[in-house]
Amino acid sequence: MARKPNYGFERREREKARAAKKADRQKAKEGLSEDPLATDSPSPTNVETPDTQE
Repeated sequence: MARKPNYGFERREREKARAAKKADRQKAKEGLSEDPLATDSPSPTNVETPDTQE
């Protein structure tokens, strides 16, 4: 005998899985943006270099 579908429950489970996946991706994205080299360090274009054309 086939089971009776519970569409509401199945939909909530899919939405919960999608929300968890989205949260994991967002957490991973935030982890990448916390690069230790990117915090208050001068960019290579702003670093003063000696002139070699003198």
